[in-house]
Amino acid sequence: MNFNSALKWINGFQKFGIKLGLDRIKYIMDELENPQGNYKIIHVAGSNGKGSVCNYISSVLNESGYRVGKYTSPHLHNIKERITINNQKISNIDFANITTKIKHIEEKMIGKYDKPTYFEILTAISFQYFKEKKVDYAIVEVGLGGKYDATNIVSPLISIITNISLEHQNILGKKITQIADQKAGIIKEKTPIFTAAKDKSLQIIKKIADEKKSPIYVIKNKNYIRLKNNLKFQEFQIKGLLKEYRVKTKLLGKYQGENITLAIISLEYLQNYGANIDEDWIESGIEKTNNPGRMEIIQKEPIVILDGAHNPKGIKLLIETLKNDFEYNKLIFILGVLKDKNIKSMIPSIIKNSDLIITTQSNNNRALEAIHLKKIIKKYDNQKKVINKNKIKDAIKYGLSITKNKDLICITGSLYTVAEARDYFKKL
Repeated sequence: MNFNSALKWINGFQKFGIKLGLDRIKYIMDELENPQGNYKIIHVAGSNGKGSVCNYISSVLNESGYRVGKYTSPHLHNIKERITINNQKISNIDFANITTKIKHIEEKMIGKYDKPTYFEILTAISFQYFKEKKVDYAIVEVGLGGKYDATNIVSPLISIITNISLEHQNILGKKITQIADQKAGIIKEKTPIFTAAKDKSLQIIKKIADEKKSPIYVIKNKNYIRLKNNLKFQEFQIKGLLKEYRVKTKLLGKYQGENITLAIISLEYLQNYGANIDEDWIESGIEKTNNPGRMEIIQKEPIVILDGAHNPKGIKLLIETLKNDFEYNKLIFILGVLKDKNIKSMIPSIIKNSDLIITTQSNNNRALEAIHLKKIIKKYDNQKKVINKNKIKDAIKYGLSITKNKDLICITGSLYTVAEARDYFKKL
């Protein structure tokens, strides 16, 4: 197969949807002779902040001279963004060659197992690629939940759970404790766990860590202080396990202090176990970290912000950041969400803090129809001004046509929505 035929073959598995479980991925990995055992792994789960934490750790390890694989999801523009080494995307040739190997394995599975999922195949590609390219570390982001996620066949050096909020309740459970139990499923025997979880979620994580005899390190708000912030960067004082750091980040939002602290104490643990990571590399790695589509200012005058917030906690943090860190006259939301999200819990704070909501929808087949989203909003507040634009480009054009330079447009609700909006602005 070449890259295009490999991509077409993989995309054909999207129709099988989400099927949690480890039997299929274990079979594929066994056939590949378990490539995931050939490098040190940092396994990252959580509801919000996973991508930022993965990127911070990857950037610092890159600065420290290590060869670092990173597997994240979803992608914004290109499937190859999910699988990188030292921030370089997997090549077309490597992608096609490894996919061909997995296609042969998939053919052998017929009659023994269900069809593998889209995510399982990409997970297998990433693990094999990291082996072939002889990475030192692989940073692996959980796709959904944790316990039955395809990535949970790894034996990590450390595990990280960023935070936990209500999400994917149709799959992970209705209660926060059920969701926490799923995410805590990544904790392995006698393997350190680093977390920013709180309250009932933290109790679940502590219980499972105790059962597995795994040391646990908990991040609290007092572990970081924001010293400065503007539209270009933030500066934090971070209290690590070993010392204090003063770091800058281009990523916006006060909550990045929590993500940076998680990354730093995880890196300090690696230092204690032989990794050569200098303080200067920690600071420069944090400063160089990027995370497109998350609190990204894509245009000024008027300011247009892209943020992939897709659950109630993410929307809450987004709105707090807009209110506390930005100045504007009117706030316009361009909102496009997926059908399977907790939409009813996301809507009230958007209604309360917006002057106008423009509903739209991405090209993803899971996207909620824009007109239906408008109806949901109107049920909450029939007086709220809501405009419906089916195409994201039309929503952006309309939003820009009615805003003045001191207004602010925020495009959010899904990374798929953000990706299409980002494509539009990059072409201007």
